[in-house]
Amino acid sequence: MMVSDSLYCTLWMLSFFGQYLGEDLQFSGPANGAVGGSVVFAPDNPPSTTLNIVQWQFGTTLILIAQSDSTTIVPEYSDRVSFDRNTLALELWDLRLDDSGIYRLTVVTSAGETLTGETSLQVFENITNVRLIGPEELLIEGESSANISSVGTGSITSVQWMKDNSPLSPSNSIIFSSDNRSVSISPVQRSDSGEYQCTYRNPAISETATLSLIINYGPEDVSIKGEDVVDLGVRVSLSCSANSEPAASFSWKINETDTDVTTDTFTIDYTDFTHSGDYICTAWNNVTKRSATQQHTLLVKGKNSSN
Repeated sequence: MMVSDSLYCTLWMLSFFGQYLGEDLQFSGPANGAVGGSVVFAPDNPPSTTLNIVQWQFGTTLILIAQSDSTTIVPEYSDRVSFDRNTLALELWDLRLDDSGIYRLTVVTSAGETLTGETSLQVFENITNVRLIGPEELLIEGESSANISSVGTGSITSVQWMKDNSPLSPSNSIIFSSDNRSVSISPVQRSDSGEYQCTYRNPAISETATLSLIINYGPEDVSIKGEDVVDLGVRVSLSCSANSEPAASFSWKINETDTDVTTDTFTIDYTDFTHSGDYICTAWNNVTKRSATQQHTLLVKGKNSSN
């Protein structure tokens, strides 16, 4: 359906004079969209009376004219917009950067009253290829430094860093670059282990990249659990543990003599008097190249012996 010249001229005159009638139709605020996305413009206070004419325009460009029995969309927008007569909402999709600007709604009621309102749209480029680049070498507590850099393309208005879903804040050991796109941690501590998240954002869209850091430490706090005094002929197990990342390996000595036990548990199936002595557990971390030991004294006594 083509718009008649007389109707077209009438609507343009209404649009022109509407500039001086004030903003009768209110919108919640500016709209934001991403290239290729969609947006909906809808007045917060659509008229409750019958409407004879509705007009949407972008700047000075007509988008559509709706009358009581028909809606005409100009060819430039014919495959990119839809219109809801009940709410007066205009949906625009397949957004382009040049869609940014002022959108104006003009309506003429059955009583001949002209109402106008306008809102704005800012279209942003999509944010793509967001990723984090971190250290490739193994990180050791108290020795290593970690640099994490973020990269991405598009319209980026802010960069936010998180660690394990909580905001990452600067400190004496955590320093952000001036553009906030990289962070340096030196020296690393075990508390720096976790998942780091960097979000690139603009008012219309956001993209997040993640990176996990593992801080190697230990072994430390080596301890041996087990009985101190046992009867002759019983089964005994001594269990060795240590705080370590990665998990420590273990070796045992009895009275400074090496054994072939390389597990965290030293088991004696049937005790005799030769099993009395000092049991030494050594924990070893193959990444940090560190070790730590703990000693446990075991006494084997006859069943009728006093303590």
